[in-house]
Amino acid sequence: MKRNGRTTRAAVFSGFFLMATALSAPAQAETMLGALAKAYAANPTLNAQRATLRATDENLPQALAGYRPTVNASGSTSVARTDTRVPGNRTTHTLYPSSLGIQIDQNIFDGNRTRNSVRAAESQVLGGREQLRNTEQSILLNGAAAYMNVLRDTAVLNLQRNNVEVLVEQLRQTEDRFSVGEVTRTDVAQAEAQLASSRAQASLAEANLRTSIAIYRQYIGETPRQLGPGVAAERHLPKSLEQAIRIGLAEHPAIIAALHGVDVAEFQVKVVESALYPQLGVSAAVTRNFDGSGTRDSVITSGTLVAQLRVPIYEGGLVYSQTRQAKEQAGQQRLQVDITRDQVQQAVVSAWANLEAAKQRITAAQAAVGANEIALSGTREEAKVGQRTTLDVLNAQQTLLSSRVSLVTAQRDRIVASYEVLNAIGRLSAEGLGLKVARYDAKRHFEQVKTKWIGTSTPDGR
Repeated sequence: MKRNGRTTRAAVFSGFFLMATALSAPAQAETMLGALAKAYAANPTLNAQRATLRATDENLPQALAGYRPTVNASGSTSVARTDTRVPGNRTTHTLYPSSLGIQIDQNIFDGNRTRNSVRAAESQVLGGREQLRNTEQSILLNGAAAYMNVLRDTAVLNLQRNNVEVLVEQLRQTEDRFSVGEVTRTDVAQAEAQLASSRAQASLAEANLRTSIAIYRQYIGETPRQLGPGVAAERHLPKSLEQAIRIGLAEHPAIIAALHGVDVAEFQVKVVESALYPQLGVSAAVTRNFDGSGTRDSVITSGTLVAQLRVPIYEGGLVYSQTRQAKEQAGQQRLQVDITRDQVQQAVVSAWANLEAAKQRITAAQAAVGANEIALSGTREEAKVGQRTTLDVLNAQQTLLSSRVSLVTAQRDRIVASYEVLNAIGRLSAEGLGLKVARYDAKRHFEQVKTKWIGTSTPDGR
């Protein structure tokens, strides 16, 4: 940009977010949605939560085992030696008795313990899916923030480096003017001090960028090299704050997970109470005994069928206490739902306010940048004719730099705030953003294991 025959290296910033140019060539730039797709596919925290859900899926077949029979086989063998002595006679016998048996036990009625355990396990699985969805939201939000932080800090670093170049030129001009007596040694010292401060700020900006790159790698899984411009999520947002709150209270996975937690707690009350009810079961067994005499083996085969009814009378008050405890835990879980609703509503309001504030800051920062560019140009011209000092020029230069940094930060905040609103209402997901990545199907593993009667291998072959 040319002003009065001189070329300044300062960039002109508009409301459009242009920070990516420092990192990338447009033809090969990584897109923001592409980075989020990588986080969705490979983030360790998200994959760990998926593994946690798969482990939770196993609660259902474990609960269903209460309906199924148990079968046990048994066997034994031994050596028995008998030595009989009478006057004039001694008899010795050695026996090898052994037995084989099989027993089947089948529950008939267990006070509805199994039934309620199955229903609790189903609620645990549904709650686990919502917890996974909540983790997915957090990872995508953190990934979006990490992406924008790299762009912001890259732009700030470029501004600081550009400012150093401008101040180097400013110091050279001041020294030239000092050599011909137009300014004093104080002006030179002020330019030197400002340059030293600017170099320190550039070093700090570089350190901030390195930190942001490390966080980016943590969430996205690779080091950023060529990043495209950020993409806001505002097109996915509701039209008003009131609508956003309604959606959040109805759809946020944290609230739905808490409601499933209430179901689990209430079923657990019934599971504990089942110990106070009669228990009925059937047991069948077949046994074969061999005396193993070696000369004339005898085999005895026996079979039994037993129906057993157990009626608890008093167990020392343990089950009564456990039942009361479970009811209090259910009450606590119901209160947790109210707490979560309040947290979600607060998050929606806060995120919405941050988004609106960021929009206003962008407008103000754009106006400030334009005004400060004019002010810097005028101050430089006035300094040429002695109406302004070198310090005035330096101050104007730093004011312009500050307003440009504020604009960059506000642009970053607007994009991140749009994802924060989407997260707060519970709609930040790979599907909602249209990420081009294979979706993780949380139901697939559940369907594979829920009716599995036998086998220690996981569905993926482990």
